[in-house]
Amino acid sequence: MNRTVRDGRRAAKRDGRPRKRFGQHFLHDQAVIGRIVDAIAPRADDVVVEIGPGRGALTFPLLASGCELHVIEIDRDLAARLRSRTVRHPNLTVHEADALEFDLAEVAPAARLRVAGNLPYNISTPIMFRLLAVLPRIRDMHLMLQKEVVDRMVSPPGTRAYGRLSVMVQLDCEVERMFEIRSGAFSPAPRVESAMARLRPRSSDPLDTTSRDRLDAIVRSCFSRRRKTLRNALRGLCDASAIADAGLDPRVRPEMLTVDEFLRLARASIQVG
Repeated sequence: MNRTVRDGRRAAKRDGRPRKRFGQHFLHDQAVIGRIVDAIAPRADDVVVEIGPGRGALTFPLLASGCELHVIEIDRDLAARLRSRTVRHPNLTVHEADALEFDLAEVAPAARLRVAGNLPYNISTPIMFRLLAVLPRIRDMHLMLQKEVVDRMVSPPGTRAYGRLSVMVQLDCEVERMFEIRSGAFSPAPRVESAMARLRPRSSDPLDTTSRDRLDAIVRSCFSRRRKTLRNALRGLCDASAIADAGLDPRVRPEMLTVDEFLRLARASIQVG
């Protein structure tokens, strides 16, 4: 390979071009960026974590508030570009890491964090469950997601979009669908539409660890067999007496249960067990 080609390839890596393997779609619409920052309304005493900062479209408007901002970026070239700006922005800390593995305990242990970002659409649901697992560390979340994912998060029982994500998110958070974002606001434009969601953790946890683990197992089983009756969807996990103790009809389909009914079922199954 000659030097010109080699130098060209290195430059291409440094110029922040989107990489398919990271599911990168960079936000560039200034009106949308302004609307997101207004929704977050960061203050100088906030500690904010931004997931997937990319080229910094949201990063630098957030920094302007004076907040302490930590960004998590898996792309080493983009992380290096952002790191080069920390001299001018001492309130910026760049973590070159995978958001699915990053430990939020590393960030300001004494603070409750505000989380923001444009989540990579190919791993947005796993990241959501990762965030739910550390919810006591979080004050609120403002997340840009595929529209269908936001639909699932806010969906009520009995709808096609209602599922495991709906139950587990609504159990722990008050969820608000804020506004949609057209595909043209990104470069490259994704093939799907996007939406912003605001999540605020509920003030108390309704479950202990044992009950939460049981609830998660029940919800997983129910929505992997959502067209079956509750009795058949929970075969081998919950017997008829637990379903009866929860005051539920074993003939109903799981997708008809509310979050509170799933909670009752989890508690009843532990007591029966």
